[in-house]
Amino acid sequence: MTKALAGGIVAAAVATWAGFHTMWPTSQVYGRTFIGVRRGSRRLALTYDDGPNDPYTWRLLEVLERHGVTATFFLIGRFVEQKPEIARAVVAAGHAIGNHTWDHPNLIFAPAAEVRRQLQRTQQVIFDTAGVEPRLFRPPFGGRRPITLRIARAMGLQPIMWNVSCHDWEKIPADEIFRRAERQIGGGNVILLHDGGHGRMGVDRSPSIEASDRILSRYKTEGYEFTTVPEMIESSNQQSVISTSN
Repeated sequence: MTKALAGGIVAAAVATWAGFHTMWPTSQVYGRTFIGVRRGSRRLALTYDDGPNDPYTWRLLEVLERHGVTATFFLIGRFVEQKPEIARAVVAAGHAIGNHTWDHPNLIFAPAAEVRRQLQRTQQVIFDTAGVEPRLFRPPFGGRRPITLRIARAMGLQPIMWNVSCHDWEKIPADEIFRRAERQIGGGNVILLHDGGHGRMGVDRSPSIEASDRILSRYKTEGYEFTTVPEMIESSNQQSVISTSN
């Protein structure tokens, strides 16, 4: 094997490794992100991306209210601008809000100035619309680089990923979404679901809503507590303090 060929193989392997970690949700290679708490915890956090989405976010809010549960919504700025009444309803119902950029670009390809613009514009429209300033950030597609996370943190945003993915952005029925969640949930999980679609308003999320209803019914019966991501982080921090002092 020539040195040139060997060098090419090594370079390709490094590029593959680097690319993998920009997108893999639980990777911490490019900076720490919150993905949940210790396995076995009786807490679960439902999170929803790509809303607000009319009418499906409304329907999801009804399901969550019926179960007496609050969740975490990562909102796209341009959809907040289009449907401000839904964003206000999400906040009024007590759900946590996160920044999911203005129009959902893959930030691994975005220069720093564009990352800032995406986040700042979304922060502003959410504040102007619903009167809250998000403290959470989820990168679209999960794509991030070190600079992405540094910019988010400089803006006071904590990067949030997930450790349960139901792949509900695919055209799969509620049964399959539920089964995928069931296979991964072990307690302490941040669960990724969708109430919208980043490409347009009105994407059908009926299967995700039905699956959410089933997840809530199943795991509440088993004694799990559903919390928002900020609540899960706070409980984790408190537990860390208790453990350190013992």
